[in-house]
Amino acid sequence: MSELRNPIIVALDVPHPDAALELARRLAPVVGAFKIGKELFVSAGPDIVRRIREAGGSVFLDLKFHDIPHTVAKAVEAAVRLDVQLLTVHTSGGLTMMQAAQRAAEESASRAGKPKPLVLGVTVLTSLNTNDLAEVGVPQDVAAQVERLAGLATRAGLGGLVCSPLEIPRLRQFLPAAMQLVTPGIRPADSPADDQKRTLTPAEALAAGANWLVIGRPIYAAPNPRAAAEKILASLRL
Repeated sequence: MSELRNPIIVALDVPHPDAALELARRLAPVVGAFKIGKELFVSAGPDIVRRIREAGGSVFLDLKFHDIPHTVAKAVEAAVRLDVQLLTVHTSGGLTMMQAAQRAAEESASRAGKPKPLVLGVTVLTSLNTNDLAEVGVPQDVAAQVERLAGLATRAGLGGLVCSPLEIPRLRQFLPAAMQLVTPGIRPADSPADDQKRTLTPAEALAAGANWLVIGRPIYAAPNPRAAAEKILASLRL
């Protein structure tokens, strides 16, 4: 998948499909794609993907698949049938699982005559810090763990990663140039950090080497979501 012309991916982290579709219709002219996460997918089901695609929106299906390789491969195949453009797997699922996901994306897209989706590896969630990792038995700090998992994703052949914007400069030093970096933890300067512990502004993240920016509450929870998105896009000076 080629890089989105508009780097803003709006996280539709709302529970009701009607609200999500209304946001998608209002925001489609000023953003690049829409992220469908667990809350909306569990609430609305696969039909929400179809309806956003029918409305002309690109879809980032962020379900973070993490299971045995066969199960993840079948889930990726199902996502390809839904015609999503990006999807996520947890890199902590291991090399074989990621290879199965990438192979499933390529083969099922080829059979369907569709462009293959970009399979993104999720490294360390942006809500976690080094103390959180230690609590679950990971002795490394966040930066070292992100680098370890990013290297594993590269070996698996994934085309991109989801990572904190603060890890981007270091990752760009050793990742292949074609590796796409999708960054949550993006907060405009006038927005609160909420539960994100590692954040940058949109312009800072692009300058650091991000390709795409996942932005949720600063847009969808704004009094005027479209105006909020337009303000962020203007700040990027694309």
